[in-house]
Amino acid sequence: MKLSDISFAITDWKEVEITEHPGETGTACWRTRHFGEIRVRLVEYSAGYTADHWCSKGHILFCIEGELNVELQDGHHYTLTSGMSYQVADNTMAHRSRTKIGAKLFIVD
Repeated sequence: MKLSDISFAITDWKEVEITEHPGETGTACWRTRHFGEIRVRLVEYSAGYTADHWCSKGHILFCIEGELNVELQDGHHYTLTSGMSYQVADNTMAHRSRTKIGAKLFIVD
């Protein structure tokens, strides 16, 4: 990822429009900003959320609060709690998310 042609700016995430994305169960609420080819999101998963797809996109993901369970398509499982992060490159490890209690995430991709 190369950060170029981005002027200094401040984002007040409370002011960014929310878009809802239903999962297999539960809902993901995204607040999204784009900076060139880079997408930055503040995402909140409802309690009981399960993604409805396997994702192959690369991300840097930071768990702000709650608990996120990440399943890799190869069968590995990981749990992130507040203060933890993961990173994965495009098209390397298909993954999907779920949470029993809900989670708030900051994601760059």
